[in-house]
Amino acid sequence: MVSYAKGRLYRVVCMVVVGMALLLVVGMALLVVFQENLVYAPGTKSYPITPAHLSLKYEDVWLRSSDGVRLHAWFIKLCPDCPGPTILFFQANAGNIAHRLGMVSMMMQRLQCNVFMLSYRGYGASDGYPSQHGITMDAQAALDHLYQRIDIDTSRIVVFGRCLGGAVGAVLTKNNPDKVAALILEGTFTSIPDMVGVIGLPFPKWIFGGSGSNAPGIFNSLVRSPWSTIDIVGEITQPILFLSGLQDEMVPPFQMQMLYAKAAARNRRCIFVEFPTGMHLNIWRASGPRFWKTIRLFVKQNVPEKTEIQSSHNDYDSEEARWITGIKTF
Repeated sequence: MVSYAKGRLYRVVCMVVVGMALLLVVGMALLVVFQENLVYAPGTKSYPITPAHLSLKYEDVWLRSSDGVRLHAWFIKLCPDCPGPTILFFQANAGNIAHRLGMVSMMMQRLQCNVFMLSYRGYGASDGYPSQHGITMDAQAALDHLYQRIDIDTSRIVVFGRCLGGAVGAVLTKNNPDKVAALILEGTFTSIPDMVGVIGLPFPKWIFGGSGSNAPGIFNSLVRSPWSTIDIVGEITQPILFLSGLQDEMVPPFQMQMLYAKAAARNRRCIFVEFPTGMHLNIWRASGPRFWKTIRLFVKQNVPEKTEIQSSHNDYDSEEARWITGIKTF
């Protein structure tokens, strides 16, 4: 009787283990097949508003990526003879460029700059389907377009990336040391495998090995859009500004700190600034004038006008910037 009970219990345990294993395999298979739906969320193809709704003068730009995909973008110019820098803006993974116009409008006012907003493939009016390889080509097409324009100062192109856009911008900046003057990263993750556990998916911590993790990462090779920014920032030679909201509820602030540490180990022109009240989506609102003044000082120091006399003195050490706290420089 006892041996029969033990045998039954053994069979039950085996069934539970096999069931869990099957669930794991099926779950991972679905994750691998539909992973792009987790990384990219373009939403509606239509734009709820255009720059004209915010009284911004803009140009519809149509580009071809190197693989032939047709892309849409907005070039928003501050004024006909604006000598300011041009910001190449890369958005986060959700929504389209129209959802960023509020921030971009404020950016233009505070920084006195032009802004080029690219719709990644599969986003907004752009054709195709998003992927890391494809979006990397899209970003290059946008930069090449800007570099061919005669109505801007091509020596003052600054890449600005939020979240996923920071990963896109980091790759583009690394690949174009002579075309991108500086890089600004806001709320950017270290890699997609690092983010799997953060977004609440089950059983990922030992399956996906991330930065600083001892997990084996047996499925990392199956991730088609790893966006491993942590492996890119250390190869960037241009100045980099890291903007980190300490209340970021989506990308853990420590991931931004890891990016900064990796970059600053080789690049002496890295600056890290923390914003205590900044969350993932509202850092530019919640942090007030300090957010924009931080960027303005960074651009002034690292992307000066041709007519300006560059000072060897760091603007962040001047009286003008002493009120900005939470700055780390290497």
